[in-house]
Formats: sequence, C-alpha cells, structure tokens
Amino acid sequence: MKISVELTLTPLKEAYIPTVKNFIKSLRDTGFTIIENPLSTQLYGDFDAVMTSLVPLIKKTFNEEDAVMLHLKLVKGDRSQYEPDF
Repeated sequence: MKISVELTLTPLKEAYIPTVKNFIKSLRDTGFTIIENPLSTQLYGDFDAVMTSLVPLIKKTFNEEDAVMLHLKLVKGDRSQYEPDF
C-alpha cells in the first residue's frame, strides 16, 4: 500500500537549523520521493518500506536532542502528483 507522509521537525532550542538540515538530509538518503518546502517535508512510498526507514531516523534524532517535536501526518495513497482542481 502506498502512503504519503508529511513531517515537520521542531527542535526546541535556539540553534535548531543544523538539526533540521541533518534530518532532511537523512530523509533524502532513503531513496523515496521527497518534496520539500519551507514548512514541511513530504515523503511518498510503500507503507512498510517508509515506516521501516522512518522509525530509526526519528529515534536517532530523538536520542541526539534534549527536546524536539515531530509533527507527522500519514495519508493512505501516493498524493505526490496532487494538483488542485478548483
């Protein structure tokens, strides 16, 4: 089953940019379709493969940071080609 995932990582510290950049670079290395914008990063792929790749990346980031939030949205289906029709 294909899924679409939206992630927003929010380190709770002043120098948050390196943490966010490292997390995004790790997401890029997964090989999934990635779309980035200033507010979030979207990732598209097979459910099992995406989750198998995401969990270790999230755990690594959480282990490295004292305080961090991750907003995660999951949608069933590949929405990477979505275009508004209105």
